[in-house]
Amino acid sequence: MILTPELVGYLAAALTTASFAPQALHTFKTKDVSGISLGMYSAFTLGVALWLVYGLLLGAWPIVAANAITLSLAGLILAMKLRYR
Repeated sequence: MILTPELVGYLAAALTTASFAPQALHTFKTKDVSGISLGMYSAFTLGVALWLVYGLLLGAWPIVAANAITLSLAGLILAMKLRYR
């Protein structure tokens, strides 16, 4: 297997997104957002959105794919934090 920059990007995207998914699913199931800081999660969600824009501007599809999924999950968790304070 030849490691190309795009392959490395997709592997990194898969690992980081997959590592975030279990915590997101747990939060969705329990609706327990007591351990989540609103300020930190707001900053995190904005940062992920900016990474998504950055990936779009570069046409870097591994960055776009990972951050689109993570932004969806983070946005839902942020909405839950606002709703279930």
